[in-house]
Amino acid sequence: MTELIPAPRGAVTGAGEVRLTRHSRLHAGTGTERVGRWLGAALRQATGLPLGEGREPGEAEGGIGLRLRPGLGPEEYRLVSDGNGVLIEGGGAAGVFWGAQTLRQLLGPDAYRRAPLGRDRSWTVPYLTIEDGPRFRWRGLMLDVARHFMPKEGVLRYLDLMAAHKLNVFHFHLTDDQGWRIEIERHPRLTETGSWRARTKTGHRASPLWEDKPHGGYYTQDDIREIVAYAAERHITVVPEIDVPGHSQAAIAAYPELGNTDVIDTTSLSVWDTWGINPNVLAPTDNTLRFYEGVFEEVLALFPSEFVHVGGDECPKDQWQRSETAQARIRELGLADEDELQSWFIGHFDTWLAERGRRLIGWDEILEGGLAGGAAVSSWRGYAGGIAAARAGHDVVMCPEQQVYLDHRQDPGPEEPVPIGWVRTLEDVYRFEPVPPELTPGEARHVLGTQANLWTEVMEDHARVDYQAFPRLAAFAEVAWSPLPAPEARDFADFERRMAAHYRRLDALGVAYRPPTGPLPWQRRPGVLGRPIDGPPPSR
Repeated sequence: MTELIPAPRGAVTGAGEVRLTRHSRLHAGTGTERVGRWLGAALRQATGLPLGEGREPGEAEGGIGLRLRPGLGPEEYRLVSDGNGVLIEGGGAAGVFWGAQTLRQLLGPDAYRRAPLGRDRSWTVPYLTIEDGPRFRWRGLMLDVARHFMPKEGVLRYLDLMAAHKLNVFHFHLTDDQGWRIEIERHPRLTETGSWRARTKTGHRASPLWEDKPHGGYYTQDDIREIVAYAAERHITVVPEIDVPGHSQAAIAAYPELGNTDVIDTTSLSVWDTWGINPNVLAPTDNTLRFYEGVFEEVLALFPSEFVHVGGDECPKDQWQRSETAQARIRELGLADEDELQSWFIGHFDTWLAERGRRLIGWDEILEGGLAGGAAVSSWRGYAGGIAAARAGHDVVMCPEQQVYLDHRQDPGPEEPVPIGWVRTLEDVYRFEPVPPELTPGEARHVLGTQANLWTEVMEDHARVDYQAFPRLAAFAEVAWSPLPAPEARDFADFERRMAAHYRRLDALGVAYRPPTGPLPWQRRPGVLGRPIDGPPPSR
């Protein structure tokens, strides 16, 4: 019980254990049927136990019962393991699902395998009572599939890994300068042209090496529907990100009229093949607005999430400063400068999304020039943007790069593969605090939660993503879920002790995590790619 990650709010152990055998049954009460189907399938796959339909919870000795319990919050649950079997109660189906994830941990690492070790084996759960629920409503992971594409099966695998750690928001970074990854039927060239680049910078931006072969891929709308449905079954919300007005060269390469055509020859642009901040940004024209309204119409039909992310970060203003079209728009709107022009651009889509019952969220640069009324902020450049937004009454997701950018290196040693950015160890992530002490209690209520970000410039396949994400994502999950004390008072030694068991779960799941002793030989990448960069990379 004490090896659970994330740690539960409260737990009391008893003397004895429940034994699950081939005769045990699983009963899912009204409102928990989908959780029951998921749990039955997951446990049958790993244990070989049939776990057929049982009687009412508490009446099937040695079995598992699931049911809703009034009075608990939507994601809260109560798990009781005693002489009657295992009973999981939740305030909503999500709470029951998180309780089911706890049960899976209690059954041991082998409960995560994809094939049973022995069909005659019995499985035990210690007698205990757990009362649990999350600290934050937004417990997120952002995955960048624009820099390096991850096939659909890999995305589904990460949804499973998120669910195993009680994370519930998947921020899907679908577009950038280096690739457009979502099919838009009315604008087919976005994927025909925008989803492929001719070559790719190998390693960080200082590297002189290139992989001289095409890289790309995209998700069809059917793929997206499958991903969203798969996430929903695991009580994970998928928040799509379509970047505007910066990070848009892939879109401009596909449709040159979207760029600042009076400043550069946009027909000469291709999908970008390196990293950093790109100068080619969208033109602030009615044509651009109508084009992206069409994009967002299809996005809204695919993603039912409350929030839609529009990026809004790292938009250089040089082309707007030199563009007579952009300057004319500034004069027409009575704006002070290019920062206010970007604010107008973001504000347009804030209003457009609000009229359709959705909410805009963007990176903290959307504060510049004035923040759109209903917008929320992803605070990535430290805490300052989130503090300013919360004090102004805007909701905030805390994801400061100095703490939770998991593309940053995990160790200062020379063997760390592609060691970009700050050193952020497992302990550093465990001591991350999402709510700044400068906020009053009323302001702090605007902190929806927190999110870890995986930017994939130097993550060319799922093994590299695994290495950067784990085990730090396990520490982050506990920060997002558990009622931890102040960072300096957190018991990291106890977390490390529990991680010893959790590494075996990750092994069973096939996760290529960074071992606590350092990278294995096959995980190292010596030479030019391994030269440390002093300080953070220049671009998020």
